[in-house]
Amino acid sequence: MISIIIPTANEAQHLPKTLSAITLAGGAVAHEVLVVDAGSADQTVEVTAQHGARVVPCQVRQRAAQMNLGATQARGDILLFLHGDTVLAAAALAKIEEALTNQQVVGGAFARRYDSSSWLLRLTCALAYLRGRLSGWFLGDQGIFVRTEVFQKLGGYQDVALFEDLDFSRRMRCFGRTVILRPAVTSAARRFETLGPGRRTMRDLLLTYRYLRGVSPPELALKHETPPRAASLYERA
Repeated sequence: MISIIIPTANEAQHLPKTLSAITLAGGAVAHEVLVVDAGSADQTVEVTAQHGARVVPCQVRQRAAQMNLGATQARGDILLFLHGDTVLAAAALAKIEEALTNQQVVGGAFARRYDSSSWLLRLTCALAYLRGRLSGWFLGDQGIFVRTEVFQKLGGYQDVALFEDLDFSRRMRCFGRTVILRPAVTSAARRFETLGPGRRTMRDLLLTYRYLRGVSPPELALKHETPPRAASLYERA
């Protein structure tokens, strides 16, 4: 069974589409959906119940903590971590099952596209696919999946506010073979709305470069977030 874990914080606007797509993508594949909610003030919990998913309350509004909590409640032998605004393609779960019939494969992610017509974002998605193929490095809006036993051996996600997804995928890649699957998942482009695709992409690249150079995630968060945009720490892929 595949356990789909979705960390949320006020995701009522996008979550219905995400949950509906899971129903279509599931097919005959056994799966469960756990929405790990960090005290949403909107209708996130109600939307979750309407779609028959399980709500797991979390006291901490941090994606890594929420996903780790969801993993402790999951019953599946495969974990799929999905953002609340990311939509699976049809037969996505069957693709995961097929990939993991190879015992050398420990996990992976999907190719990604954004719900935007921006040529720059299309280019970044193409480069992300190439990066995944060559290095096994994935981001959270690509729908990272992993065998449950491997997740446990790796100790789950690191307790950090930024780059928990990149850190996990790099450690997973060191543990065994990873794959990147098509068709792509579709992620909301909302995080590019304030700065625009160009400025936000350059900002993300700078953050990633500094992270790979050894700057700690807490330091990056403090230097690159202003108080009015503190919530974007949660939105960042």
